[in-house]
Amino acid sequence: MDIPRIFNITESDHRIHNPFTADKLATLGAVLRLQPETRVLDLGSGSGEMLCTWARDYAITGIGIDMSQLFSEQAKQRAEELGVLGQVQFIHGDAADYVVDEKVDVAACVGATWVGGGVAGTIALLAKSLRPGGIILIGEPYWLRLPATEGIVEGCLAQSVSDYLLLPELIASFGDLGYDVVQMVLADQEGWDRYEAAKWLTMRRWLEANPGDDLAEEVRTRLTLEPKRYATYSREYLGWGVFALMAR
Repeated sequence: MDIPRIFNITESDHRIHNPFTADKLATLGAVLRLQPETRVLDLGSGSGEMLCTWARDYAITGIGIDMSQLFSEQAKQRAEELGVLGQVQFIHGDAADYVVDEKVDVAACVGATWVGGGVAGTIALLAKSLRPGGIILIGEPYWLRLPATEGIVEGCLAQSVSDYLLLPELIASFGDLGYDVVQMVLADQEGWDRYEAAKWLTMRRWLEANPGDDLAEEVRTRLTLEPKRYATYSREYLGWGVFALMAR
């Protein structure tokens, strides 16, 4: 079980696998008013930076689930590095049907809502692990403005304009599902640049070290095309944020 290898290559040096910076993760923890012993579940936990830094800074405990063997191992290494191995657990597995035995205070899926087949399904999945009165965290892209052409949609790596909503519509959609939005932290342009541009140096270094690899041609194509695609489309049309929800 693993994610497609191309993502293990392009994001192998990422600590955060979304457009948040370390400061944004810290801000999210602060605005949630995390208390010691808060129990957190993170579906699609990547390299574990959110759980590990929150364990260090706010004394939370947590479980992270991720399909990437590489990222799961990196998460365990990060927990050891920050001295929080006793507070957080990382499981290499499929988050699509994962439900905890003991209910958590915060159930999160930040940037991987495909695990539940979209936002609504992921919220429903997270709710199964959440104690009454707990908080759900959803990380999701949104349109900064609606694309005028199919070419722009494709340039943003979307299948259809309906893949994402404008920010007001996304917030309203949580209400339609029966949830209050009680906090939000939005990525900024610097965070987007750091997330995307880090892939380019990683790809270049990987190509230099693996010129004969079966994926070398695909990685070379991505490195050639991605900087312009990102600057032309995603940078201009896509936002991203984490939204804290409580059931009404």
